[in-house]
Amino acid sequence: MLGLAADGVLGNARHRPPVTAFRRVATLGSGAGQGRDSAAALRAGAGVVVGAPGESAVAQAAGAPAATISARAAATGLGLAGAAVAVGLFAERAARDRPVAQAMVTAVATWAVVGAAGLATQGTELARDLEEGRLEPARGTLSELDPRVADGLGMIALSRASVETLAENTSEVVVAPLLWGALAGVPGLLASRTISVLARGSAGHWLVARLDELVHLVPTRIAAALTVLAAPVVGGSAGGAWRAWRRDTIAHPSPNAGRVEAAFAGALEIRVGGRTVYPHGVVELPVLGVGRNPDAGHVTRAVELSRVVGWLAGATSVTVAVLAGARRRRRR
Repeated sequence: MLGLAADGVLGNARHRPPVTAFRRVATLGSGAGQGRDSAAALRAGAGVVVGAPGESAVAQAAGAPAATISARAAATGLGLAGAAVAVGLFAERAARDRPVAQAMVTAVATWAVVGAAGLATQGTELARDLEEGRLEPARGTLSELDPRVADGLGMIALSRASVETLAENTSEVVVAPLLWGALAGVPGLLASRTISVLARGSAGHWLVARLDELVHLVPTRIAAALTVLAAPVVGGSAGGAWRAWRRDTIAHPSPNAGRVEAAFAGALEIRVGGRTVYPHGVVELPVLGVGRNPDAGHVTRAVELSRVVGWLAGATSVTVAVLAGARRRRRR
């Protein structure tokens, strides 16, 4: 919780050198180095990671190539993930038997990898630009958060894409690292976030994609459940979030993507999904949720919903960490 609080107090990850360095190193380790994918990867190094859990499955549904990077590059990236685990283990061992030092190590690692503040900042920028009718800046901000082609998107399409990417990134850059940190400590925090960044830069490589899907299999569902709980806080519908999550994600091509999107759509009583254009092709995603098309006001509420889900995820991670610690002590 200290790290999550620091993330909120210290603000956007773009202005934090440790965070920027972590994401740039992880991005370069993925081997993404050509054309538009490279530019997106470097944007991810400066802020929130471009993409979301299940992007590889969506890419395959759109007809993308089966593998877009070499096995050597994938191996380098996975080696980087292993190095992140090693660094986390070393940091935890160095702070062993010193509770204050251990708490500080965990807090710094959490601050370095969680992207709640950056996501909220960019989401607020999106909502403000849409509210003022400034579509071009909104397209630019969306491109920093999502790999879809934003050129030519109108008000409704930008609002829909904004809600979708806020939901997806809430799961990936907030909920997933917090939960893995609770289960596996600093190594879990660093490894889960590294794999997420690698998957974005290594889109199409089956091994990285499967590992990314496995890492997010539980967090995406927990994020959807927390969205159901958080919905009334922002004036949304808990029942709508639950029904959309359970009903509308069956047809989605990814085992993870769409869960949190559907929950957000149901909570806000809007529709998302449908035709989406990516650099590698067009994909017809299932419609998630029922109700009206989203607008700038829904994007603002999605930002608030993301914040509430993040704090619930922080409380959940603390509970999980306490229970896991108590179980380990009983085994000794």
